[in-house]
Amino acid sequence: MDMTPKQIVHELNKYIIGQDEAKKAVAVALRNRYRRSRLSPEMQDEVTPKNIIMKGPTGVGKTEIARRLAKLVKAPFLKVEATKYTEVGYVGRDVESMVRDLAECAIRLVKEEKTQEVSYKATAFAERRIAKVLMENLKDERGETSKEVFERNLVDAIHEGKYDNTVIEIEVADNPKPLELSPGQGAAIDLGSIFNGLGVNKKKKRRITVKEAKNLIIAEEADKLIDNDAVNSEAIRRAENDGIIFIDEIDKIAGKGNQGADVSREGVQRDILPIVEGCTVMTKYGPVRTDYILFIAAGAFHVSKVEDLIPELQGRFPIQVELKSLTKQDFVNILTQPQNAITMQYAALLGVDNIDLQFKPDAIERIAEVAVDLNNTSEDIGARRLHTVMEYLLEDISFNAGGNDYPLVTVEVNAKYVEEHLDKIISARDMRKYIL
Repeated sequence: MDMTPKQIVHELNKYIIGQDEAKKAVAVALRNRYRRSRLSPEMQDEVTPKNIIMKGPTGVGKTEIARRLAKLVKAPFLKVEATKYTEVGYVGRDVESMVRDLAECAIRLVKEEKTQEVSYKATAFAERRIAKVLMENLKDERGETSKEVFERNLVDAIHEGKYDNTVIEIEVADNPKPLELSPGQGAAIDLGSIFNGLGVNKKKKRRITVKEAKNLIIAEEADKLIDNDAVNSEAIRRAENDGIIFIDEIDKIAGKGNQGADVSREGVQRDILPIVEGCTVMTKYGPVRTDYILFIAAGAFHVSKVEDLIPELQGRFPIQVELKSLTKQDFVNILTQPQNAITMQYAALLGVDNIDLQFKPDAIERIAEVAVDLNNTSEDIGARRLHTVMEYLLEDISFNAGGNDYPLVTVEVNAKYVEEHLDKIISARDMRKYIL
């Protein structure tokens, strides 16, 4: 996708408020990927991504920026917590597993695209197969209609969803669930793929609805139509060239100059180093080179500093951006501007129970003030504070909502309503000011 950095920032602004410096940094990093793809193969080998460290309190949009960025360009994306890993040789997950997980994400992404390409054929096959089963159940209704016409009519009816809730008995593939291994032992073993590779295609009869049967047969048929070798090679190519790994909580593994073994902090940093610098990791789909994967690290860095990371690791994250704490105006914007704004979410939820929830501008201002004050007088948890405030605010309405068979009721949320319903947490906040 050849979007300019300004266009990327414009798209991110639809979902994330503020943090312009961080948005610019990730937009340039993404654009540089496109620029690299237009270079000669010799020059492409020389250009590596400039990894980014995001520093800022929780709830200000670090993860959301990275996630939306990946979604924007349909890139394989993986979010991991640095605290889950331990040094090689100890019980726990080794850092190479993040690359294996990224490969899985890429496989799933490519498989979804390929399935979409063959969905028309797979759906037509599934509808014809279900129609043959239904013909046996409905032979009394056939009457004088010829077999071909009756089957064609059934296929049309199945396509329109008229038999979705009809229960039928049909033979479907019996795929064993993947065998999970303990942490640090690598990926799960898919017994189904082993048996299929040996030419053993187990089937079993199940009594399920037509809708469920259709989905199962479509998935089964699409799998036959897809070239798995092509999927694997394309997925590895995307993981290597388009993959984004977001390493959260990196401040929790920042060393403090401790002496001796430190298997979950400096040891993990040393193990992450070759992955970020560029190495080859073996996955069940083939080797994956990490040289051109974009790494975005993030942490609050309240106790430790970026400078506490080992120098070699700092050098592999040349771009550092600081995300700021949210202001009252940021909260007002969060409540009103994004496409999935929290006020719209609650209005849609309560709309199911025939409640027309309307937020007045003075209510939005007051909610923002309360959220900022709570963040200032207790832990600063950023935009997540709004979930606490909104749940308190709408607790009575949510509990007393009658159901969708009740008449439509309009509820106006204004500043007075906010004061009355948030009195409990507002007074608790005022008390905190005097507790040392």
